Amino acid sequence: MADRIYIFGAHSRAQTLAVYLRALCPGLSVEAYLYNNVEPNPEKVGDVPVMRLGEGKLCTGYPVYIGTRGIYHEEITRDLRGFGFERIRPVDVDLDLRLRNDYMEKHFADMGRDFLKIDDLKSMEDISIAVYVAKSIYDAPLKQHYEEKPYEKLIQVGAALTDTRLPDCLVTDDTGDNISAKNRQFCELTALYWIWKNAEEDIVGLAHYRRHFILPQDWLERMLADRVDVILPVPLYVVPSLRENFRKRHDPADWDYMIAYLRERDAQEAQEAEAFFEKNLYSPCNMFIMRREVLDELCGWLFPVLFAVAELGGTKADNYGNRYPGFLSERLMSFFFEKNRAKYKTIYSDKNFLD
Repeated sequence: MADRIYIFGAHSRAQTLAVYLRALCPGLSVEAYLYNNVEPNPEKVGDVPVMRLGEGKLCTGYPVYIGTRGIYHEEITRDLRGFGFERIRPVDVDLDLRLRNDYMEKHFADMGRDFLKIDDLKSMEDISIAVYVAKSIYDAPLKQHYEEKPYEKLIQVGAALTDTRLPDCLVTDDTGDNISAKNRQFCELTALYWIWKNAEEDIVGLAHYRRHFILPQDWLERMLADRVDVILPVPLYVVPSLRENFRKRHDPADWDYMIAYLRERDAQEAQEAEAFFEKNLYSPCNMFIMRREVLDELCGWLFPVLFAVAELGGTKADNYGNRYPGFLSERLMSFFFEKNRAKYKTIYSDKNFLD
């Protein structure tokens, strides 16, 4: 686009057009607003003169954008050509829509926001979904038959620790950005990390080869219709509290490391977390189904805590005790969604347990 232009018209359409063009083309100069009728027109729009064709010196080499109603474009174009203008751009409906949308995208971007239109929203048919089902080479065969759902994808966890590949797993957790080598300690969380860093679906989930959500056939339609952000397992009640339940079954020092990290990172949030951990309910098993953007926020919050605790707690000789990051994660994830209950709509689902 040229640096200097004229706009034909001097009223609201033309003035709006000038706003669009200046915003989209920094450095653009509107040299004058033009007209060819006998209707009243302002002498200036801002500091830009308003000139009648034939009554002032104009540069016919400048482009002219016609910012009037479309029914006048043909006549105006003839008049402009009669005065020697050749670079004439009538702003028809299509161009107006394009300029308007481009302007709004820039306007929202300048405010740090996304300009979303209904055309940008995906229909149900366009929504991509995958519930990743964690499985390792050490898992015993199932005694019960389980028919995998179309949206479930088996992911081999701890793949970096073995050359063996499970033939039914289409995905392994050792590709891309991953923590597969930490699987003996982080268990299914290596799948969670892989999903966070590598999966591309709009709605993602995590389940286990023995534990799956029990969902109605139309669960996705219900989730989208009710604007649900997160599906978690029905909470489990433990005694005497989430805090003491962990400390009695695991190394209490790891709990203390976690609380100390939370306090250092955000004292107010740590206080809220400690109050939550004195209660008794949490969603177990690190299972979920959630919108992609929710997963990004959860994992960005969760993994720094787990990495810090694991660095201090180190590895344990006992295989069960060594999985403490996974047990901490269950409690942390439950706190995260309690803390954000006003932000994310969370519902619950039963799960099975297969022999």
